[in-house]
Amino acid sequence: MRKKWLIAVGLAVVLVVVALAGCSPTSATVGDIRGIDVSNQQQGIWVTGEGKVMAVPDVAILRLGIESQETNVAEAQDKAAEAMNDVLAALNAKGVSKKDIQTQYFSIQRVTRWDNDKQEEIVIGYRVTSMVTAKIRDIDKAGSIIDAVAEAGGDLTRIDSISFSVDDPTEYYQEAREKAMADVKAKGQQLAKLGGVSLGKATYISESVYVPSPVYREAPAVPKEAAQGVETPISAGEIEIRLSVQVVYAIK
Repeated sequence: MRKKWLIAVGLAVVLVVVALAGCSPTSATVGDIRGIDVSNQQQGIWVTGEGKVMAVPDVAILRLGIESQETNVAEAQDKAAEAMNDVLAALNAKGVSKKDIQTQYFSIQRVTRWDNDKQEEIVIGYRVTSMVTAKIRDIDKAGSIIDAVAEAGGDLTRIDSISFSVDDPTEYYQEAREKAMADVKAKGQQLAKLGGVSLGKATYISESVYVPSPVYREAPAVPKEAAQGVETPISAGEIEIRLSVQVVYAIK
């Protein structure tokens, strides 16, 4: 009886060993995972370079608007609309095209104050705000345009900010691209020399473009002298245009 029990245990052990053999690393699942060459992504010399170019802006973006406050909505809206029409007319007269003027913001809000006696907020009026952006393609006219807008809108005029950018940065990107590739090659050659190998051909090239953000400057206050012929001074300065490239070089 004991011998039969031992034979049964022996058969069970054999079956377990066979089952485990079926789950060995030579199985299809494990074999598929091992078949992936994860090291392929690390082959070669990976280098990143950057190119920068300074550019003189040729476009100014003026953010301006009208703010009117009256005891009722209709009156506030009428005054705001009238003032904005005068501002738009002034922009057009200064050569700003209608396609370069875009409404950015419009709101009608209640104006309240706290009444200590009643212990509650009381509506004392309504404020209408309308903001537009105007693209000025001749920066030299920016100062005179600001003066014209301030005169047209009067006390309701609000000039929020002025920003500068390049309308077509293609040329600058081409120059930045050349600098970035030269930077990459110099780095690649240095790495190859330090590693005791020779730099091969490029097998992969990728570019990342940084869209230049407009340079914002606080809009200058329109001086009282503007009405007497002294133009508001505007200085555009320079902006930076840059891009980066990533190149993979083969190792000889």
